[in-house]
Amino acid sequence: GCKPRFTDKQRRRLARAANGIPRRVLLRLGTIVTADTLLRWYRRLVAAKYDGSADRRGRGRPPIAGELQALIISIALTCTSWGYTRIRGVLQSLGITVSRSTIARVLREAGIDPAPERRKGMSWKTFIESHFGCIAAIDIFTVEVLTFAGLVRYHVLFVIDIATRRVEIAGITNNACGRWAEQIARNLTDEFDGFLRNTRYLIMDRDPIFTDHFRQILKWRGVEAVRLPARSPNLNSFAERFVLSIKSECLSKIIPLGEHHLRWAIREYVEHYHSERPHQGIDNVLIDQPSGAANDDAEIVCTERLGGVLKHFRRSAA
Repeated sequence: GCKPRFTDKQRRRLARAANGIPRRVLLRLGTIVTADTLLRWYRRLVAAKYDGSADRRGRGRPPIAGELQALIISIALTCTSWGYTRIRGVLQSLGITVSRSTIARVLREAGIDPAPERRKGMSWKTFIESHFGCIAAIDIFTVEVLTFAGLVRYHVLFVIDIATRRVEIAGITNNACGRWAEQIARNLTDEFDGFLRNTRYLIMDRDPIFTDHFRQILKWRGVEAVRLPARSPNLNSFAERFVLSIKSECLSKIIPLGEHHLRWAIREYVEHYHSERPHQGIDNVLIDQPSGAANDDAEIVCTERLGGVLKHFRRSAA
């Protein structure tokens, strides 16, 4: 006949009934399953009793909630001089009980140093925000220009004010060198009309064009050069964002035909950037706000630059 099929419940009942009966006795009994099968079922029954995998427990203490971890990290980054005990006390005052060792573990896993190390400096974000109005960034990007001699690489050096996002194209050349940049440093820090005359800090990367003498000229004029670690473009994000904008919105859509054409295109874009392009970083407004009250009833017109590469919508003059 057909071999009987047992459910798990039936196997457990048979295994319990066979428990205590010696194997040699089981072998003499005429059962519907072998003695080895009954013993195997019983071993599974014992193993299941002590199996803790169903509890989904890992080694050590269970992890704390993600929201609490984020709160601990936020407190540590905001108050850099607070140690583990101080943070624990603050959490306790909020009705949250966390051990000191748990706080230490959370911060250690997040790569945050203990308070004695943290208080030695301030975060980059805090540094930027605390110096709004007196901090700028400088950077350089390249453009391939089509000339009678073929493609020639031009370098464009610019400075951006962090607070206002205003940009100054400081120089354009196909022969960038330290002496060229040093003269630009003198122009930018001119006491009468230099773009950096009211600036205290200037963020820059480690491009060789920013020589020791370049930084010394800035220092003589009261501007401290803040050099970034190597390969850290995210720390110069304001300048990098401008490079992305001018390339994606303008330079990638035209073929610069000579230096004059390149200068004209960049000049047109900077005008558009200041007076026609809203900036999300400053509440989506224009850098150069139009004077006078807007006429909401005037006709909406579209103006163009660079043959339609750059477009802007405005109200027509009354």
